[in-house]
Amino acid sequence: MPLVRISLIKGGPAGFGGSVGKVVHQAMVDTIGIPASDRFQIITEHEASHLVYDPHYLDIPRTDGIVFVQITLNEGRTADVKKALYKAIVEGLNKELGVRTEDVVISLVDVKRENWSFGNGLAQFAL
Repeated sequence: MPLVRISLIKGGPAGFGGSVGKVVHQAMVDTIGIPASDRFQIITEHEASHLVYDPHYLDIPRTDGIVFVQITLNEGRTADVKKALYKAIVEGLNKELGVRTEDVVISLVDVKRENWSFGNGLAQFAL
């Protein structure tokens, strides 16, 4: 169960955050093989002054169209699989929603399987 946090600046089109969530989810289904029903997302829109970013870090020009995607997921995927996920997310957001590729920042947080509880206070995947 990946847990996805999406943060963006307020003021976009109605439903934009949800559309970003759909694209991110489909990229995860296609590249890392999560089940289509495994969708858990927190989508937050922030005042511009509450979403801080460097507009030129690593010589990548960013705008207030920036979208942060943080995905917490089980550890164990290879660097190549992660790179494929980054690419699928960025290309999907660009193609489907017109998000500039420079404006997508993605962070993966790998955790051990026992660090999840899916309800009832149980660690369903602890070995």
